[in-house]
Amino acid sequence: MERNLTCIGCPMGCALTVTIENGEVKSVTGNTCKRGEDYGRKEVTSPTRIVTSTVAVEGGRDAVVSVKTASDIPKARIGDIVKALGTVKVKSPVHIGDVIIKNVCDTGVDIIATRED
Repeated sequence: MERNLTCIGCPMGCALTVTIENGEVKSVTGNTCKRGEDYGRKEVTSPTRIVTSTVAVEGGRDAVVSVKTASDIPKARIGDIVKALGTVKVKSPVHIGDVIIKNVCDTGVDIIATRED
């Protein structure tokens, strides 16, 4: 079986072809750098993403502050994380890097602020 992907590992956006046999990645072609091979292998076996969003701020200059996962999370958990973020309201002041949610949805990954409120 083959899966065709567009690599997001760097700005090149290489067209990858990942060959899978018996549930195992046999080859990744089309990449121009090592990150492409790594991305192709990971994407077909255990896809992950960084989640970016906003949360409400009470008493801040703006009504919301931007946040993101501190590292990548399993792609299948994105909906759960977005739902959890919708219930959060933090108090001003908020600083870049502040942990907004520790261990979001038991992923082992924190949600952190990406700007000041």
